Amino acid sequence: MPGLDERIDAAELPADTPVWQTVVWNDPVNLMSYVAHVFREYFGFSPEEATRQMLTVHHDGHAVVAEGAREQMELHAQAMHDYGLWATVRAAPR
Repeated sequence: MPGLDERIDAAELPADTPVWQTVVWNDPVNLMSYVAHVFREYFGFSPEEATRQMLTVHHDGHAVVAEGAREQMELHAQAMHDYGLWATVRAAPR
């Protein structure tokens, strides 16, 4: 899992630093079990958190799976693409 050791929690960023989000979107291709598997494998989510996030994607159409510095969120989005998931990066609402 490249780059995971360099994760920065959004709460650790200076107050004037913009916070970005990695958003995973629902798609008609991937099984729910696969999405939960990806969340567990890549993000290290517990089985319960991975299932909760996967169900949010399924029911709401998307879920914010990470927040932090833009560069890190772009790495997460690329990793989701590598797993075959649809993900984008957006500025977090303030």
